Amino acid sequence: MNAPLHKGHDVAAREVLVQGGAAMLPAYLYSALPTAARHHTLLVFFHGGGFAADRLHQADALLRALVSGNPGTLILAPRYTLAAAGAFPAAIEDAHAVLLWAKAERAAIGWNGKRLLVGGVEAGANLATVANLMAHDRRGPAIAGQILITPMLDASLSSTSMRVGMPHHCETAYRCYLPQAADRMHPYASPLQSSRLRHLAPALIVSVEGDPLRDEAEQYAARLEASGVATVTRRLSRMTSGDDGADAALPDVLEAANAFLARF
Repeated sequence: MNAPLHKGHDVAAREVLVQGGAAMLPAYLYSALPTAARHHTLLVFFHGGGFAADRLHQADALLRALVSGNPGTLILAPRYTLAAAGAFPAAIEDAHAVLLWAKAERAAIGWNGKRLLVGGVEAGANLATVANLMAHDRRGPAIAGQILITPMLDASLSSTSMRVGMPHHCETAYRCYLPQAADRMHPYASPLQSSRLRHLAPALIVSVEGDPLRDEAEQYAARLEASGVATVTRRLSRMTSGDDGADAALPDVLEAANAFLARF
């Protein structure tokens, strides 16, 4: 059991099955205790792992702390199709399908259906970003905010921070997730390339000094701002200790996320 990062409510995490793009997916539903009859906010959070590894457990401490400090918020953390089982676009179809399922099953999960956010870390932040794009393009469900922690947003691997720190795992991740080279510039694979940003939800984007993903995260934040999207950018000064960044610099990430949830 992870030590609490925030003195607040106790948190329950129960296993549920949610609808993915082609099959049911296991997920965890986090809620504060005592459980409210209807929560006003649902955050659907996608784990990292370079599209290839199941790292849901690494987000547990952050998600528990977020719910503990925001008892009106439910967090749904689903697994999704990994690259070895199905390449692009399987994972993004899962991501959008989970949003639709949550909206349809809002009464069953204890959500009033009014405020839906997406979030994620690393590859999961890519899925959250793309789920927002897909929800806009497919006319639903409406997204109220997005929390993107060290997001993977550019499969070209061409940013300065990426070229300087070129990690083998990013190249390998995209090669597995995007085996067709032509898909790499699709906006649903590389959201940084999207030209349809104007009506997206307000965003919190967390980058880390020295991280190869830093530049693409901050470039995306700048593009959102230029498109009129309310955007909060937070650059952390210390690198993460976990493979996908969900379990390090947690107090700083938590502070930024709490402020974002209170503001938007």
